[in-house]
Amino acid sequence: MNVLIVKLSAIGDVIHALPVSYAIKETFPEAHVTWAVEPPARELLVDNPYIDEILLFEKKKFKSLGGFLKNFGPMRKKLRAGHFDVALDLQGLGKSAALAYFSGAPKRLGTCNMREMSDKISTPVRGSHVNGHIVERYLDVARAMGCRVEKVQFPLTVSEKDERIARELLVRGGVPEGAAYAVFAVGANWPNKRWPASSYAVLSDWLYEKKIIPVLVGGGAVDENIAADIMAQVEIPPVELIGKTSLKQLAAILRGARFALGGDTGPVHLAAGLTVPTIMLMGPTDANRNGPYGQPQNAIEVGRSCRWCWKRACPKGIDCLASITVQTVEKKISEILAEGGKA
Repeated sequence: MNVLIVKLSAIGDVIHALPVSYAIKETFPEAHVTWAVEPPARELLVDNPYIDEILLFEKKKFKSLGGFLKNFGPMRKKLRAGHFDVALDLQGLGKSAALAYFSGAPKRLGTCNMREMSDKISTPVRGSHVNGHIVERYLDVARAMGCRVEKVQFPLTVSEKDERIARELLVRGGVPEGAAYAVFAVGANWPNKRWPASSYAVLSDWLYEKKIIPVLVGGGAVDENIAADIMAQVEIPPVELIGKTSLKQLAAILRGARFALGGDTGPVHLAAGLTVPTIMLMGPTDANRNGPYGQPQNAIEVGRSCRWCWKRACPKGIDCLASITVQTVEKKISEILAEGGKA
């Protein structure tokens, strides 16, 4: 059996879909699994023992008419070469629907909440977890194609080289070998998924009192600006690794952390997938669907009546996560440390 998984982006969404590859191979070990993905998330799939082939979809090449005409033929040829029996559209958008359609797969399945007419191309699956966590919604699609899901596994292979680089980055940054540290994922694509820099600063100094070194991670100019704001407000500077790690090196750093903290964003979901104790601060998105998988008790949601609005920026101009106090987060951290750092 040849299976095409279409989950193109974003980082957190691709992480949520990883268990589907495991479920397919668990049930159909001889299946040939191809995953279509966009460049930013490709690294997450490299060396995954449950993925046989990675099909890179470079969306920017298709944006202009000339680019579309130039790249459509080669992409369609690659898809048809896969001789797919089943296509799983886990993205549920127009671009993913096109890939599923032109794959030629006679059986096409998608998630329960497909958009942009993608439900006309693939059959939406409304499984037993239709109102549950997004990981389980993706796995319902795998179940619909006949997969048994006896274990939810997030396959992610980190090379010895990336492990070594991660250790070197920590040591050079100020985390001695064997020292306890925690990871702050300070940014997020949506402005209202970000906790204030001032709150991170207060929490950073509190952690130093607990003999735990805070480590800032992320990437891009926005995250760098947030980190700079944090640095300007702390008594003791945290270790700053913004933009200095690959995704696999970040995974290695997360694995050694006492806990990870941040909003509803890729690095935080990566931590949860690695079963690191993960505190997620949430406002516009709800914990039932997007919280740290397997750790619902570690989601902290705002108390506002307008939470779960699913808007990138607050239409009321409110700093959404600002209502989550440092004291509330400190209490949750203390609970995790008291439990020995178990997820």
